Amino acid sequence: MGLFGLTAKEKKENLDKGLEKTKENLFNRLSRAIAGKSKVDSDVLDNLEEVLVSSDVGVDTTLRIIERIETRVARDKYLNSSELNLILKEEIISLLEQNNTDSAADFTSPLNSVPHVIMVVGVNGSGKTTTIAKLAYQYKNAGKKVLLGAADTFRAAAIDQLQIWAERAGVPVVKQKMGSDPASVAYDSVKSAIAGLYDVVIIDTAGRLHNKINLMSELSKIKRVIEKVLPDAPHEVLLVLDGSTGQNAFEQAKQFTASTSVTSLAITKLDGTAKGGVVIGISDQFKIPVKYIGVGEKLDDILIFNRFEFVDSLFSS
Repeated sequence: MGLFGLTAKEKKENLDKGLEKTKENLFNRLSRAIAGKSKVDSDVLDNLEEVLVSSDVGVDTTLRIIERIETRVARDKYLNSSELNLILKEEIISLLEQNNTDSAADFTSPLNSVPHVIMVVGVNGSGKTTTIAKLAYQYKNAGKKVLLGAADTFRAAAIDQLQIWAERAGVPVVKQKMGSDPASVAYDSVKSAIAGLYDVVIIDTAGRLHNKINLMSELSKIKRVIEKVLPDAPHEVLLVLDGSTGQNAFEQAKQFTASTSVTSLAITKLDGTAKGGVVIGISDQFKIPVKYIGVGEKLDDILIFNRFEFVDSLFSS
């Protein structure tokens, strides 16, 4: 481990291991799609479309990728089917570039605002609490002073869970009793961060089902209260999505982005699923940067998303 966490080699190993099930699933399907073919023709493209859709890339994004490959086939006249992996890599990287999915900053970079306020949203079970702990741990290892806010006051175990993870990460938590006003907790968290000269404050919010109107109203209220303390805050609204739920993650993203101003995405649990293609589809469909991906349960198992590294790992043997 390096001075500020994992080395580049360790990060690559984590990424490769985290995408192992998706890679295996994708390779097996691709191999069958081009079996016996010497060139990329309409049959190969039809098979490829089925492979991408079944890998949870999503129908709309799949069609965009197929159109791009069709354009290359028409331009180059002849493409060998053995080149398909390379073509896919190039076109998906290009697609992700259009949607600004690369985060230039890492945990060691200077913050634009201090304290930097991150409001974290997402349904229960998405990996929201562990993602908050991982972010706190990474920022702390990078030399930042971090504070957590336990604004999920509706669920009995939520405050206790955040407290446990905060202790593992070695950071303090602002909390009130269960049933308290979540906006009040958020207010106290930001005020405490200012008074205590904290660099980063990460606020947990309730994670009830995304189709509950009262939850979305509560998120809006929390955001307004934070703005009263710091007019330009929250500086980031991070939506946490469970990558293992595949197409259900699309629906969650749709509901949350329609109800609150999501600025970035964290897609979790990629290590336990063959549905890693959902990262490509969600980043393409919602035009919101995928900033983090979760590839395990340990505090180090969160990576800043890099489209080059992600796609290269996805299509490497």
